[in-house]
Amino acid sequence: MQVKQYMLGKGYSWVTPYYIATGRQGDPHVMVVAGIHGKEIASIRAAEELVRLLKQQKLHISHGKLIILPVVNQKAYRKRIRGIPDLNRTFPRTKKQAASNPLSAAVFQLTQKYHPKWYLDLHEANGLSQKDPKVLGQTLISDKGNPVVPAVRRTIKRMNHSIKNTDRHFNIRLHELPGSSRTAAARILGARAVTVETCWSLPKKVRIKYHLEIVQHFLREAGLVKANGVYLSAKVKTVTP
Repeated sequence: MQVKQYMLGKGYSWVTPYYIATGRQGDPHVMVVAGIHGKEIASIRAAEELVRLLKQQKLHISHGKLIILPVVNQKAYRKRIRGIPDLNRTFPRTKKQAASNPLSAAVFQLTQKYHPKWYLDLHEANGLSQKDPKVLGQTLISDKGNPVVPAVRRTIKRMNHSIKNTDRHFNIRLHELPGSSRTAAARILGARAVTVETCWSLPKKVRIKYHLEIVQHFLREAGLVKANGVYLSAKVKTVTP
Protein backbone atom coordinates (compact mmCIF):
# COMPACT_ATOMS: atom_id res chain seq x y z
CA MET A 1 0.00 0.00 0.00
CA GLN A 2 1.27 3.46 -0.92
CA VAL A 3 0.37 6.74 0.80
CA LYS A 4 1.26 9.93 -1.06
CA GLN A 5 0.76 13.59 -0.21
CA TYR A 6 -0.41 16.16 -2.75
CA MET A 7 -1.32 19.82 -2.52
CA LEU A 8 -4.66 21.30 -3.50
CA GLY A 9 -4.50 24.94 -4.62
CA LYS A 10 -0.77 25.43 -5.01
CA GLY A 11 -0.01 29.14 -5.25
CA TYR A 12 -3.25 30.18 -3.52
CA SER A 13 -3.71 31.37 0.06
CA TRP A 14 -6.01 28.43 0.75
CA VAL A 15 -3.53 25.73 -0.30
CA THR A 16 -4.08 22.52 1.67
CA PRO A 17 -2.66 18.98 1.60
CA TYR A 18 -4.53 15.84 0.67
CA TYR A 19 -3.45 12.21 0.75
CA ILE A 20 -4.09 9.17 -1.36
CA ALA A 21 -3.66 5.62 -0.10
CA THR A 22 -3.62 3.08 -2.93
CA GLY A 23 -4.18 -0.62 -2.58
CA ARG A 24 -3.30 -3.37 -5.04
CA GLN A 25 -6.29 -2.79 -7.35
CA GLY A 26 -7.96 0.32 -8.73
CA ASP A 27 -11.55 0.21 -7.45
CA PRO A 28 -13.51 1.41 -5.58
CA HIS A 29 -12.52 4.95 -4.64
CA VAL A 30 -13.53 6.40 -1.26
CA MET A 31 -13.09 10.08 -0.38
CA VAL A 32 -13.04 11.48 3.16
CA VAL A 33 -13.10 15.26 3.71
CA ALA A 34 -13.00 17.27 6.94
CA GLY A 35 -12.53 20.88 7.94
CA ILE A 36 -15.03 22.42 5.55
CA HIS A 37 -15.95 24.29 8.74
CA GLY A 38 -12.78 25.45 10.45
CA LYS A 39 -13.91 25.13 14.07
CA GLU A 40 -14.99 21.48 13.90
CA ILE A 41 -11.70 20.29 15.33
CA ALA A 42 -12.46 16.67 16.25
CA SER A 43 -13.45 15.80 12.69
CA ILE A 44 -10.17 17.33 11.46
CA ARG A 45 -8.14 15.43 14.05
CA ALA A 46 -9.85 12.18 13.04
CA ALA A 47 -8.96 12.72 9.38
CA GLU A 48 -5.36 13.50 10.35
CA GLU A 49 -5.27 10.36 12.48
CA LEU A 50 -6.46 8.28 9.52
CA VAL A 51 -3.53 9.59 7.51
CA ARG A 52 -1.10 8.74 10.34
CA LEU A 53 -2.50 5.21 10.69
CA LEU A 54 -2.18 4.65 6.94
CA LYS A 55 1.40 5.94 6.84
CA GLN A 56 2.37 3.68 9.74
CA GLN A 57 0.66 0.70 8.05
CA LYS A 58 -1.64 0.29 11.06
CA LEU A 59 -4.62 0.71 8.78
CA HIS A 60 -4.21 -1.15 5.51
CA ILE A 61 -6.14 -0.57 2.30
CA SER A 62 -6.27 -3.94 0.56
CA HIS A 63 -7.43 -2.48 -2.76
CA GLY A 64 -8.93 0.66 -4.26
CA LYS A 65 -8.05 4.24 -3.38
CA LEU A 66 -8.73 6.26 -0.24
CA ILE A 67 -8.51 10.02 -0.76
CA ILE A 68 -8.33 12.08 2.45
CA LEU A 69 -8.58 15.87 2.61
CA PRO A 70 -8.14 16.62 6.34
CA VAL A 71 -8.46 20.43 6.43
CA VAL A 72 -10.46 21.85 3.54
CA ASN A 73 -10.79 25.40 4.82
CA GLN A 74 -7.35 26.37 6.12
CA LYS A 75 -8.24 30.06 6.58
CA ALA A 76 -11.26 29.25 8.76
CA TYR A 77 -9.28 26.59 10.63
CA ARG A 78 -6.50 29.03 11.55
CA LYS A 79 -9.11 31.38 13.02
CA ARG A 80 -11.19 28.52 14.52
CA ILE A 81 -14.37 29.80 12.85
CA ARG A 82 -17.06 28.15 10.77
CA GLY A 83 -16.02 30.19 7.75
CA ILE A 84 -17.27 33.24 5.90
CA PRO A 85 -18.99 32.53 3.59
CA ASP A 86 -20.18 29.13 4.80
CA LEU A 87 -18.23 26.95 2.37
CA ASN A 88 -20.78 24.15 2.69
CA ARG A 89 -23.34 26.27 0.84
CA THR A 90 -21.11 27.05 -2.15
CA PHE A 91 -20.72 23.69 -3.91
CA PRO A 92 -22.42 23.19 -7.30
CA ARG A 93 -26.12 22.37 -7.13
CA THR A 94 -26.51 20.91 -10.62
CA LYS A 95 -24.24 19.48 -13.32
CA LYS A 96 -24.48 22.75 -15.23
CA GLN A 97 -23.86 25.03 -12.26
CA ALA A 98 -20.38 25.94 -11.06
CA ALA A 99 -19.34 26.26 -7.43
CA SER A 100 -19.63 29.82 -6.14
CA ASN A 101 -16.30 29.82 -4.27
CA PRO A 102 -12.83 29.04 -5.68
CA LEU A 103 -12.01 26.68 -2.79
CA SER A 104 -15.21 24.65 -3.08
CA ALA A 105 -14.66 24.62 -6.86
CA ALA A 106 -11.18 23.14 -6.35
CA VAL A 107 -12.48 20.54 -3.88
CA PHE A 108 -15.24 19.50 -6.26
CA GLN A 109 -12.83 19.32 -9.19
CA LEU A 110 -10.70 16.97 -7.10
CA THR A 111 -13.81 14.92 -6.33
CA GLN A 112 -14.70 14.79 -10.04
CA LYS A 113 -11.16 13.71 -10.89
CA TYR A 114 -11.34 10.59 -8.71
CA HIS A 115 -15.12 10.12 -8.97
CA PRO A 116 -15.40 8.27 -5.63
CA LYS A 117 -18.11 5.68 -5.22
CA TRP A 118 -18.26 6.60 -1.51
CA TYR A 119 -17.98 10.13 -0.11
CA LEU A 120 -17.75 10.92 3.62
CA ASP A 121 -17.91 14.50 4.90
CA LEU A 122 -16.91 14.80 8.57
CA HIS A 123 -18.53 17.52 10.71
CA GLU A 124 -19.64 18.41 14.23
CA ALA A 125 -22.89 19.91 15.51
CA ASN A 126 -24.70 21.08 18.62
CA GLY A 127 -26.91 18.86 20.76
CA LEU A 128 -27.66 15.16 21.09
CA SER A 129 -30.14 13.94 18.49
CA GLN A 130 -31.22 11.13 20.81
CA LYS A 131 -32.58 13.76 23.23
CA ASP A 132 -33.76 16.34 20.69
CA PRO A 133 -34.77 15.29 17.15
CA LYS A 134 -34.32 18.85 15.92
CA VAL A 135 -30.54 18.89 16.43
CA LEU A 136 -27.83 17.20 14.36
CA GLY A 137 -25.26 16.10 16.93
CA GLN A 138 -24.70 12.31 16.71
CA THR A 139 -26.29 11.84 13.31
CA LEU A 140 -25.39 10.36 9.95
CA ILE A 141 -27.02 12.31 7.14
CA SER A 142 -27.63 11.31 3.55
CA ASP A 143 -29.90 12.31 0.70
CA LYS A 144 -33.24 10.54 0.59
CA GLY A 145 -33.07 7.62 -1.82
CA ASN A 146 -29.28 7.52 -1.93
CA PRO A 147 -28.00 3.92 -2.28
CA VAL A 148 -25.84 4.39 0.82
CA VAL A 149 -28.85 4.43 3.17
CA PRO A 150 -28.79 0.68 4.03
CA ALA A 151 -25.06 0.97 4.88
CA VAL A 152 -25.82 4.03 7.03
CA ARG A 153 -28.43 2.09 8.98
CA ARG A 154 -26.02 -0.82 9.50
CA THR A 155 -23.27 1.54 10.64
CA ILE A 156 -25.58 3.25 13.14
CA LYS A 157 -26.64 -0.13 14.50
CA ARG A 158 -22.99 -1.17 14.95
CA MET A 159 -22.00 2.15 16.53
CA ASN A 160 -24.92 2.20 18.95
CA HIS A 161 -24.28 -1.40 19.98
CA SER A 162 -20.82 -0.28 21.17
CA ILE A 163 -21.99 2.92 22.92
CA LYS A 164 -23.26 2.17 26.44
CA ASN A 165 -24.69 5.65 27.08
CA THR A 166 -27.88 5.71 25.03
CA ASP A 167 -27.95 9.54 25.06
CA ARG A 168 -24.92 9.36 22.77
CA HIS A 169 -26.52 7.04 20.25
CA PHE A 170 -26.49 8.01 16.59
CA ASN A 171 -29.55 8.60 14.42
CA ILE A 172 -30.14 8.85 10.70
CA ARG A 173 -31.33 11.98 8.89
CA LEU A 174 -32.38 11.92 5.25
CA HIS A 175 -32.50 15.26 3.50
CA GLU A 176 -30.72 17.11 0.72
CA LEU A 177 -28.69 20.20 1.47
CA PRO A 178 -28.20 22.03 -1.83
CA GLY A 179 -24.79 23.69 -1.95
CA SER A 180 -23.19 21.15 0.40
CA SER A 181 -20.33 18.92 -0.69
CA ARG A 182 -22.32 15.82 0.26
CA THR A 183 -25.35 16.66 -1.87
CA ALA A 184 -23.12 17.77 -4.76
CA ALA A 185 -21.29 14.43 -4.67
CA ALA A 186 -24.61 12.56 -4.54
CA ARG A 187 -26.53 14.57 -7.14
CA ILE A 188 -23.81 15.16 -9.70
CA LEU A 189 -21.50 12.18 -9.30
CA GLY A 190 -23.94 9.59 -7.99
CA ALA A 191 -21.76 8.89 -4.95
CA ARG A 192 -22.84 7.06 -1.85
CA ALA A 193 -22.53 10.26 0.16
CA VAL A 194 -22.79 10.70 3.94
CA THR A 195 -22.31 13.59 6.36
CA VAL A 196 -21.05 12.50 9.79
CA GLU A 197 -21.99 14.77 12.72
CA THR A 198 -20.65 14.22 16.23
CA CYS A 199 -21.81 16.30 19.18
CA TRP A 200 -19.68 19.22 20.38
CA SER A 201 -20.64 18.74 24.04
CA LEU A 202 -18.86 15.37 24.18
CA PRO A 203 -15.13 15.19 25.05
CA LYS A 204 -12.89 15.77 22.03
CA LYS A 205 -11.21 12.36 22.30
CA VAL A 206 -14.62 10.69 22.27
CA ARG A 207 -15.68 12.61 19.18
CA ILE A 208 -12.45 11.69 17.39
CA LYS A 209 -12.99 8.05 18.36
CA TYR A 210 -16.52 8.07 16.93
CA HIS A 211 -15.35 9.61 13.64
CA LEU A 212 -12.58 7.05 13.28
CA GLU A 213 -14.89 4.13 13.98
CA ILE A 214 -17.57 5.38 11.59
CA VAL A 215 -15.08 5.89 8.77
CA GLN A 216 -13.71 2.39 9.30
CA HIS A 217 -17.23 0.93 9.21
CA PHE A 218 -17.77 2.57 5.84
CA LEU A 219 -14.36 1.45 4.56
CA ARG A 220 -15.46 -2.09 5.33
CA GLU A 221 -18.82 -1.48 3.64
CA ALA A 222 -16.95 -0.24 0.58
CA GLY A 223 -14.62 -3.25 0.62
CA LEU A 224 -11.36 -1.30 1.03
CA VAL A 225 -10.41 -3.05 4.26
CA LYS A 226 -11.02 -6.53 5.58
CA ALA A 227 -14.31 -7.11 7.37
CA ASN A 228 -12.61 -8.82 10.31
CA GLY A 229 -10.09 -6.04 10.96
CA VAL A 230 -9.55 -4.39 14.34
CA TYR A 231 -10.95 -0.90 14.87
CA LEU A 232 -8.16 1.58 15.47
CA SER A 233 -9.56 4.13 17.86
CA ALA A 234 -8.40 3.30 21.37
CA LYS A 235 -5.28 5.48 21.34
CA VAL A 236 -5.64 8.78 19.52
CA LYS A 237 -2.77 11.23 19.20
CA THR A 238 -4.00 14.77 18.73
CA VAL A 239 -1.84 17.51 17.25
CA THR A 240 -1.64 20.85 19.05
CA PRO A 241 -1.55 23.60 16.42
